[in-house]
Amino acid sequence: MHDTPLTEKILAAVDAGFDEQLRFTEQLTRIPSLRGQEAPAQDMMAAAMRARGLTVDRWRIDVDDIRHLPGFSPVTVSYDDAWNVVGAHRAAEPAGCSLILNGHIDVVPTGPADMWTTPPFEVRIADGWMYGRGAGDMKAGLAANLFALDALKRAGVAPAADVYLQSVVEEECTGNGALACLQRGYRAQAALITEPFGDALMSAQVGVMWFQVKVRGRPAHVAYAGTGSNAIEAALPLIAALHALEHRWNAQGHPAYAGHAHPINFVVSKIEGGDWTSSVPAWCTFDMRIGMFPGMELAAVRREVEDTIAQAARKDAFLAANPPQVVYHGFQAEGYELPAGTEAQATLARCHERVTGAPLGTIASTATTDARFFGLYADTPALVYGPTAENIHGFDERVEIESIRRLTRTVALFIADWCGTRPLS
Repeated sequence: MHDTPLTEKILAAVDAGFDEQLRFTEQLTRIPSLRGQEAPAQDMMAAAMRARGLTVDRWRIDVDDIRHLPGFSPVTVSYDDAWNVVGAHRAAEPAGCSLILNGHIDVVPTGPADMWTTPPFEVRIADGWMYGRGAGDMKAGLAANLFALDALKRAGVAPAADVYLQSVVEEECTGNGALACLQRGYRAQAALITEPFGDALMSAQVGVMWFQVKVRGRPAHVAYAGTGSNAIEAALPLIAALHALEHRWNAQGHPAYAGHAHPINFVVSKIEGGDWTSSVPAWCTFDMRIGMFPGMELAAVRREVEDTIAQAARKDAFLAANPPQVVYHGFQAEGYELPAGTEAQATLARCHERVTGAPLGTIASTATTDARFFGLYADTPALVYGPTAENIHGFDERVEIESIRRLTRTVALFIADWCGTRPLS
């Protein structure tokens, strides 16, 4: 992006509103928008959009509306309080390219609060960082989208094309919030998702699958443990077999992850079992999150997972006759690779370089984002680009404040360049 009087006005406008932006981000981060508890934070986003003159659509996700769509992930929890919010700027006479600005409001659990330096939702700012659960992933990015639009207004212009500001739920577990936006009819010529990627553009993301393995055993008094079958101990060889599959996939590799030592991760994230300390446990259930490369088909992945478990189970006499059960819940997410050479990517690169003075770098992510919905199912370039954050999903999550400023400046210039501008009347 070349320097113009409007460019300088937009950059100055971001700076003029930045203190207010930080206060807003801090207030939003203080709201514990865990799964099923996102409504208060969504109310705040809806009110902020409405105050700015955007047309606000706030609706509760109906699973029956989306379960038939590609990209849907099965759920076992209630959606009675699962609300999406979209604020629409609709140009009277659209002239530029339309845009979706997407971010998620949901945050992951905190873990033991006493292992945080300060309480996870008691936001603090220190040494150039904002601390709090969700500060980096991804409320700073969500607020940046809103305040980038503010900067254009402060500079005396409005986007010349339609812009849809999306605040969605369920990104951390299914992606069904973004899918519900597609089902609702929100489409644009590009999507920008301000996830915390440290001033770099995501070039690829892995697919993610969640499942449970239910292992049965034969109970017995521990005095006669040999007459029983220990379901917890029987689960361990199954886990080992799955990790062997993980290593095989990593050895196969993928061009998007060339040079990455271990892009595919299988993680046992939860385990429970047994009923009584002096009884051989008759059951064990473990949850696993696995990654997969872009291009791997979900059905084929499920078959390989199930075959791996079945082969390992056949080595145990009891499990051979009582096979473990695999239950899929949550993510059934395909991988995604950003096509090279899109105009949206070139536009973002120009804006990034104008703000930072450096070329736009790329990163292949070993996590997933909502980009797949736009890129795979809506034929829309999905750009994932955001601030610098640390310890996301961990203790003392934090986001770098100056990176929020850089992000907001870049997003504001991107909107102006991609959508075009018109003077405010």
